[in-house]
Amino acid sequence: IMRATHEAGFETAIHCWDHVKWQDGVEMANAPWTEIEMRRAHQRYVQIFGTEAPGQGAAGWQINAHALRMTQRLGYRWASDCRGSHPFVPVWNGEIVSCPQLPTTLPTLDELIGTGDLTADNVHLHLLRLTAEATQDHVFTLHAELEGGNWMPVFEQLLDVWKEQGYELVSMRQYLES
Repeated sequence: IMRATHEAGFETAIHCWDHVKWQDGVEMANAPWTEIEMRRAHQRYVQIFGTEAPGQGAAGWQINAHALRMTQRLGYRWASDCRGSHPFVPVWNGEIVSCPQLPTTLPTLDELIGTGDLTADNVHLHLLRLTAEATQDHVFTLHAELEGGNWMPVFEQLLDVWKEQGYELVSMRQYLES
């Protein structure tokens, strides 16, 4: 499925080697641990797709300075390792990291469902209220196993209304180039 998605022209990128290990360990990890984890993911990506990864999105939006440096060494054109309101070039203790960050700007469906009165049937309405006044570009992080599975109808509704709201749905590469 991943290869077919890539071959159909959809952008693919790296999430991580081991989601739980990364999310639980990266904050306090040293440079060797971080490099091993990132190289494992990078090598597997190349093995699966036969090409270099264009970027990454860190599990749980957890990152450290060593990982930021690795995005440069691995040649990523972009990363989406954090949350925020607009793209930026990271600076860590005065060190410029040349791999731009394209932060996630919206909450994910799984974060919202079950909070307050939000359910799978109405969560899209909450997100659509957040994007109704198109004053900025947005990055929406989704989970293929959720939005591409049981929550596909909700995701389709989001896409349809976002287009009606005037948003252009683009890849991270296209967003970066804009």
